[in-house]
Amino acid sequence: MYVLYSLLTVAGMALLSPYFLVRGLISDRYRRHVLQRLGWRFPPELGGSHSGVPRGQTIWIHAVSVGEVLAAVPLARQLKQRYPQRRLVVSTTTATGQQLARERMQFADAIFYFPLDWKGPVRRTLKTVQPAAVIIVETEIWPNFLRECRRAGVSAIFVNGRLSERSFRGFRRAISNSGGVLRGFLKRILNDATLFLMQSELDAARLLELGADAKRVVVVGNLKYDLDDPQASPLSAWLAEELARNHRRPVLVAGSVMANEEILILRAFADVRRQFPRAMLILAPRKPDRFEAAAQIVQDSQQRLVRRSNLTLNGAGNMALAEPGSILLLDSLGELAGIYRLADAVFVGGSLVPNGGHNILEPAAFSKVPIYGPSMDNFREMAAKFLEVDAAIQVNSSEGLGTAWIGLLKDENRAARMGAAARDLVERNRGATARVLAGIEQIFDASRGRA
Repeated sequence: MYVLYSLLTVAGMALLSPYFLVRGLISDRYRRHVLQRLGWRFPPELGGSHSGVPRGQTIWIHAVSVGEVLAAVPLARQLKQRYPQRRLVVSTTTATGQQLARERMQFADAIFYFPLDWKGPVRRTLKTVQPAAVIIVETEIWPNFLRECRRAGVSAIFVNGRLSERSFRGFRRAISNSGGVLRGFLKRILNDATLFLMQSELDAARLLELGADAKRVVVVGNLKYDLDDPQASPLSAWLAEELARNHRRPVLVAGSVMANEEILILRAFADVRRQFPRAMLILAPRKPDRFEAAAQIVQDSQQRLVRRSNLTLNGAGNMALAEPGSILLLDSLGELAGIYRLADAVFVGGSLVPNGGHNILEPAAFSKVPIYGPSMDNFREMAAKFLEVDAAIQVNSSEGLGTAWIGLLKDENRAARMGAAARDLVERNRGATARVLAGIEQIFDASRGRA
């Protein structure tokens, strides 16, 4: 099965190779990205020989993209503090995750790209990094990577593990369609891992049904509740002054917005402006490759566009910010969390389109009421908790979003009460990081005992 899996992945890459070739010719940065994923051209600080740290004393954290990087930051910082004699290196899969990791994890000894799941790249990367353990944020299951970790005596620890309903159904369907052949293969893959530290009992039950060893599966809670409280950024401080000076209130923040969601948010904003003519919308696409498309959609709506990338923060503000109906496009990374503090009402994207939703904890940490759509499969338990204590609002359409925004803006007491409940829920669910650290420490202790 491993041979078949590898052949299929190679075939898939071969089909995509013209795209990768063109991207590599255009972008030197993309070329370096691909070479790292193939197990070549690593940053010099990644190799153990450059660190003075003995072989097998490196902790490797893998966080695929932006959401996983944000969840990993407090854990990574505490690992660095608890094990100062060890190296800490971080990998990502996406370029946006890589950029954010470089901004938020400057304490890491090296940051690089995760290898493609082929034997050669995986072995070259493991030989270069020489880790004692690989800590994988959430549940990226790569068969060859896990197999090579086991063969090399490297502990593979999954933290903040989850299995969405969609992923679970996909696994079950694949097992059924294979006549059960895949069940044994999946069980072997899962049991190459050393430990699964899962978000919830439901996630753990799903993993066990797929074949994981019960002795290796532990429920510890969700790392994302332990997020660092975002500090006021230069942008948020400057923008607060500009909005007050130009009498732009209320402020609506739509964060982590996905493709086809922009137009829905603009319709909801139009409903708000009928009652609050000087309302301000800050629109934050989830991915950089949507910046241009989102800008075009705003311009096509005949509303004045202000781009974050065009703002200078050391002088007078952009005059367009003073114009009623102008919209600020947050075409940057790493600034959304601090912007939520300015909001009178928020929307968390990826939820009015079938994308599974995004993290609602950042606005909640500022006592803002998270509003989201029906697609919250990636955060189903979290979303349900917020609804249970009347700390969030779920809507089904752009009309519903406009109504929810207007309702909170007109009833400040309700907004304050629900916002306080949201903040309280975040505080009451903190603590997963400490439990994850305890689990990792047990693995390290066991490894020392075997040495």
